Parts: sequence; C-alpha cells; structure tokens
Amino acid sequence: MLFNIERARKYMRDRRLDALIATSPVNITYFTDYFIWIDGLMKEYMVRPGGSADLAQGYALFPLEKEPALAVTSSMLAVNGVDLWVRDLRISGDSGLDWSLGPGPLSDRMDRMYTLVKDAPGYDTTTEALVGALADRGLSGGTLGVEADGMTADRYAQLRQALPDARLLDCSNLIRLLRMVKTGDEIDRLARAADISEAAAMTAMEQASPGDNVQDVIRRFRAELGDRGADLDHFAFGVQGLGIATEPDFILGESVVEYVDWGCRYRSCFSDTGTTFAMEPLSGDMQVRFDALRASMDAGLDAIRPGVRSSAVQKAMQDVVDQAGMSMYPHGHGVGMEVRDYPVLAPENGLRIADDCVDISSDLPIEENMVLNVEAPLCLAGVGSLHLEQSVVVTESGSRPLAEQQRDRPVFPLGTAN
Repeated sequence: MLFNIERARKYMRDRRLDALIATSPVNITYFTDYFIWIDGLMKEYMVRPGGSADLAQGYALFPLEKEPALAVTSSMLAVNGVDLWVRDLRISGDSGLDWSLGPGPLSDRMDRMYTLVKDAPGYDTTTEALVGALADRGLSGGTLGVEADGMTADRYAQLRQALPDARLLDCSNLIRLLRMVKTGDEIDRLARAADISEAAAMTAMEQASPGDNVQDVIRRFRAELGDRGADLDHFAFGVQGLGIATEPDFILGESVVEYVDWGCRYRSCFSDTGTTFAMEPLSGDMQVRFDALRASMDAGLDAIRPGVRSSAVQKAMQDVVDQAGMSMYPHGHGVGMEVRDYPVLAPENGLRIADDCVDISSDLPIEENMVLNVEAPLCLAGVGSLHLEQSVVVTESGSRPLAEQQRDRPVFPLGTAN
C-alpha cells in the first residue's frame, strides 16, 4: 500500500479533520492504488467538443474512522479498481456496456465487478457519488480536508454547494507533507524503479561508442526499461556544457565528458538519478572538479539524519564546492509518486508551506523513511559537464542506499580506454 495510514490519521487528529479527500490523479492513486493512464490526460473537450480543458474529476475519500471510498471518473474504467484495498467503489454515468447477453463464468472478483457496474446507484457525476459516500458515513456535515489544488475553482465551489453543512478546508499541502514519509511498499517500489533504471542506463551507455547519436542511447535505454517492466520518464544529457537537453541530436565525442540524468516509472513510482558519461579519461582540470563534486555529495550524505533541517544538508554540500572555488549549486529533493516530492534540499528561503490545515516553514526537517536524491551538477560552458546523483532512504541514525549506484568515477563505453 502506498498510502501512509498512520501518518494520515495523526495529521487528521491534530487538525481535527473527519476525512481527507484527494482530487488529483496522482493523489487518488496514492490514497487507493487506483491508476488508469488516461485520468491525467483526458480533457473535457476531447469527448465533448467545445467543452473545457479540465480533466475528468475523480475523488478518493479517507475518513478518520470509517471505510474509505473511491469515486472513479468513468464507469467504463471502474474495472481498474477490481484488486484495490479500497472496496467501496462509486461509479457515475452510463457504463456504455451491452448487457443483452448473460455473463459467462466469472471469478469471484470479476463477478463482484459485474454486479457493481450493473447495479450501480444512479449518480450522474462523481461529485454526487462522493456526496453519497459521505452521507453513508454520516460525514455530510463533517470537517473535510479537500485537495483544492486538484480541482478547478468552479468545481471546488460546486462541491461546497453540494455539501452545505460541511466545513471544507484546503489540505493540498497537508497531503504533500503526508507523502514525504514512505510506507514499506512505496520504498520497495522506489528501490525496484531505481534498480531497473540503473541497469538500463548502464547497459545503454556502455554499449555506446564515440560518434553515436545520443538519441540512440536513449532508444536503448527505453528498450531496456521495457524489458524490465518499467516506462521511460526521462534521459537528459549535457550538450557541450551549454545546458541540459532531451531532444536535440548530439554526437557523443563532440565534447568528451557530459552530464546525464535519467529516470523511469514503475508501478506509479519514479526513479531519478544521474552520473557523468565520458568518452575518454578526464583531463586534470575535469578530474579536480569531479573529485570536488564527489566530496560535496559525501558531505550531503553524511549530513542526512532525522531532525536535521533540509537547508543544513544543502549547506554541507555547498560549503565543499565554495571552498573549491566552484560556481555550482548542489542540492537534493524527495522522490516518490512524482519526480520531486518534499522535502527539497535547498537554502532556507523564508517561505511557508501553508493551506487551511498546515502552516510550517519550507525548511523541513528530515524524517525517517523519506527517500531523497542528493545531486551535484556542473556545466562548463563550451567545454562539457559533470554530474553525480544518488538516492537514499533515511534511517533512524542516517541513511542507506536505495539501490546500488556506482558514482566514484564516470561511466565509459565498453572498450573505451579509461
């Protein structure tokens, strides 16, 4: 299960919330494990010409003391919920299915889904389905944390109108804070994603040769990911030290050392990491800079432990590169169901993470079972670029690697002298 139930209940008790309601596709998946690729893509005008560019609106309901529920965006898609730990699926609208023939033999799980879709209550919209689920739980007049960031202003207003006796509070940032600390299941998925992407990237890079187009490396990476059961998120590369790219043609060897950063998506969880890709041994100047990046990374990793502020980890890294006289910005971030989760390992900026339910400093303390990426990039304009990035799980007394990642030297194509 992705959803951190005990952490959610603690937040809810502290803020006196009767329920949390997720409204964005990513957080509906987080609350329930329900996922269908189209929820984050299908806009109203794509099925209703002249309509808005709004996504279909789903809801995931997690009460403090009652059974959770899910209101899916389409009856036709409800079958994606057949194996969820959340058992109360609410569907709306016409399924579009043909019921003229009796069903063949069905497993228990599919028989349940058949009955659910055939005998579903007549909700016209997912908002009606959510309101029905709240009413069944006696929460129509409760204090409800709603992810306002996952709704348009008009839909949020409509939800308020549909629940006149409820107290609706924006909990968008509360959910971001909830997601910072991972369950064992999410850590396992993130570790698997990291293992897959590491193996795929190393294979793709080691099979390259000077003179290859980097797009061929990316195609190999994509194929390797698919063979291992993951999907491409990104493979970014430096271009003669002039910045970071994903799309241009670039011939390996036009500069001999470049930044690479890559990631995949595996069971709704992302990997994100990177290293230095070189066509030949580093020059003396580049080796000095690479060693400084490695020392900066080590300082950041050594600083990670529960209770330490995010800014302190970044400062430990920054102090190393400042002492080396380098103009760069080492930093880090959480990773999970999005490519960046809180916390962000950055200097203290005076901003607040606030909504109707929380109001705290953006300089967040590190907590056990966070998954963090620590990274140190350096672009030398017109010359080349360097990069190091590692992923760790925060432990009771420090951190441990999320996956095996060799970052003590650059990656070279096989057969290249190094």
